[in-house]
Order: sequence, then structure tokens, then C-alpha cells
Amino acid sequence: MDRLLEFSGVSYAYEEGREALKNLSVAIRKGEKIAVLGENGAGKSTFFLLCNGVLAPKSGEIRYNGEPVGKSRKDKMKLRQKVGIVFQEPDRQILAATVAEEISFGPLNLGLSREEAANRVEEALSRMNLAEYRDRPPHYLSGGEKKRVTIADILAMKPEILLFDEPASSLDPANAALLEQTLQTLGQEGMTLVISTHDVNFAWKWAERALIFSQGELIADGPPETIFSDHILLEKAGLKKPLLFEAGEILRRAHPQENIPIPRSIEQFREWAERTIS
Repeated sequence: MDRLLEFSGVSYAYEEGREALKNLSVAIRKGEKIAVLGENGAGKSTFFLLCNGVLAPKSGEIRYNGEPVGKSRKDKMKLRQKVGIVFQEPDRQILAATVAEEISFGPLNLGLSREEAANRVEEALSRMNLAEYRDRPPHYLSGGEKKRVTIADILAMKPEILLFDEPASSLDPANAALLEQTLQTLGQEGMTLVISTHDVNFAWKWAERALIFSQGELIADGPPETIFSDHILLEKAGLKKPLLFEAGEILRRAHPQENIPIPRSIEQFREWAERTIS
């Protein structure tokens, strides 16, 4: 896969001297679906803000498409066009008086014509099923609707990488399911997706790769099955095994001759459980 965003020996410390990220080297490749896991304060948010150009590394180098990202405002803005971020709290991103104005803000800031910006707004409204909310004030929408607006904000800028910080936080089950469906669709369309989450069940179901942070360091990077099989790693990172992963391990131990793969969904678990019982 093509490397889009690369960190080489990147470290970052806040003004009070707290080292938030230590000597990070990692690459994000085109089309990947990555879950970023770790306890609060592990370095996940700092990693995202560096990915998006909000923060600049104190040491080390960040490259996009092989080109070093400088610390100038121009370089940071160029990176933000390529790497969009959807924050945990929608109200942190929503500024405009109507949904349509909110979504047009990014494209217009890119210097696009009003006609092209309007076309992107229409496309984003359609993709996020928000057309009926076009002229509504976003601050009067529900939490799930606001979340969809913030995703539409970023999609209208046509990034190559989309970062989500705890996307399902504070959502009711119906809106969480709708968000998950949106993520699946974006993944199928080839969007590179990186999601920071505490939800190991979601990470196991959705991700193709997992990054595990602890105390400012990347302590693991690999397929979710490898990550969640490592008891010592999970304990160090303060993580639990996903429920379906544990259930799959139980099935494997009960039927070692079957070579049962660990289920990624309830449907898979039901199918394999019925097969082994029958």
C-alpha cells in the first residue's frame, strides 16, 4: 500500500514540560482502517493533532506523500487539506448559522469558487443524509445529527485521510449504528480512516490494523487478532479483550479440531456456534 502519512522519530512535549509523545515512528497507508487504542493520557490525541498539523513536532519529521511537512502556516494548511479530523465533541467544530453554511466553510477556505463550494456542500449533504437539515441552525440538532454535520464538514474538503476522535461518544444506539454504517461505507469507497476509541468491541469488529499507545509511546502496531491475543500487552495498555474475541477463544478451546476463526460480528459468531453445536 502507498504510504500517505509518515512519522519518523517524532516527539512532542507541552509547555509545562510533560512529554506527550516519545520518538514515534509509524506510517499510515492509503485505504487503511486503523483503530488507535490506549488509556486517557496515552498520547492518542496528541498523535491526531500532529497528524492534522494543529501541532508541530518538537523533534523528528512528519512526511506526507514522501514530502517533509514544514512548520510554516502554509505547510500546516496544506496538511489539513489532506488530513481531516472529526473531534469528539461536535460543538468544538460547528461555527456557522446553518448546516449548509457550516459545510461550505471548509471549501471556501480552500479558495474554491462559490459554485464549486456549493457543489461540494450538496454532495456532502447527500452522503450524510442531511439534505432536509440544510437551512437549520446546527446547534438545535441532536447529538447524532451534529456528528453527521461535522463529518460532512470534513468530507466537503475531500481529504485523503479522515481522523475520528471517539466518534460514537455520547451517541444513542441508533445514531451509533448509523455512524458505524457511515464508516463502513467510507471504508468501502477507499477512504483512509483512523479512529481513536476506547471501545475494544468496535475496534475488533471494524479495524484492519491497531495502534496501541501507552504513556506517550507506541507499544504495539499490528493486526487486531495479534494485538488482542497478547495478554501482557493488553494489561500494560489497560485494555480488555473484546467480547466476541473472548467468545471465539472459548469456541476454539472447546472444538480445537475445527480451526474456528475468531468471529468479527454477532452473525459470524451465531453461524459458527450453530455449526459446532450441530
